[in-house]
Amino acid sequence: QVQLVESGGGLVQAGGSLRLSCAASGRTFSTWPMGWFRQAPGKEREFVAAISDSGFTIDYDYADLAKGRFTISRDNAKNTVYLQMTSLKPEDTAVYYCAASQTYRWIRSPSNIDYWGQGTQVTVSS
Repeated sequence: QVQLVESGGGLVQAGGSLRLSCAASGRTFSTWPMGWFRQAPGKEREFVAAISDSGFTIDYDYADLAKGRFTISRDNAKNTVYLQMTSLKPEDTAVYYCAASQTYRWIRSPSNIDYWGQGTQVTVSS
């Protein structure tokens, strides 16, 4: 069982930055691929970014919407995964969810997520 708790959301002006955090329970955090998704009102949940488990090398995956603006990272000592967001746009407004999946290869699909956080609201004003 893995429990995920997000924090760091809020209201920010366009062009601003936010850093989301996701604290995970459990002693096997380093073995879990982790991801971030978001869901805007009336839209489906969409993939934002993912980071592989801490094996020999760490792999990163970003949706086109995130490339060049968002950075995912993890701190295994703190059982925490982060999403640094810069150059925020009003269209980034959504609830952002932390996710854990046993399979990094398929982490982009919400149906392959094993655990979800409760979500944190990000609102970007124009």
